[in-house]
Amino acid sequence: MQRGLALVIVLAGLLAGRLLAGASEELPGVAYSEATVDKVKTSIYVGSVTLDMPPFRRAQARYESTYSARVFPYFFYNEKGRIAIELSDEDLRKLAAGERVPFTGNAENLDGEPRRVEGHATPDDPLSGTIKVRVWVSPKIELIFNSRYRFTGQ
Repeated sequence: MQRGLALVIVLAGLLAGRLLAGASEELPGVAYSEATVDKVKTSIYVGSVTLDMPPFRRAQARYESTYSARVFPYFFYNEKGRIAIELSDEDLRKLAAGERVPFTGNAENLDGEPRRVEGHATPDDPLSGTIKVRVWVSPKIELIFNSRYRFTGQ
């Protein structure tokens, strides 16, 4: 009787281990279908830039959104456009496991001017953390934004 119970416990442990291992391989697609990034502000010479983005939606291995950048007091530099960040399924698994993940992306303002985007995300838990984003508005001008992200899939 004791031997049979021990065998059941060992088998249950092995099965649970396999289920947990399988769960870490799969991503809950809905949970990662949308991401929000808090409105963020950075300083520039005698002013500031505020970047606001509605929720990012996942399309294949990238998150896409629009953006609005307000430059104070240089309002004539304000701009709007589209932004995309590359994050593969493997990158999302790393975030869920608590690892920092670098990313690249691109943006383009409504006038068609390209912007290079790079950064990294550092998770606090599987669905949220901090994000650092560098946006090159010209070959010599780089803006650095620090904010928070949350996966808010529906």
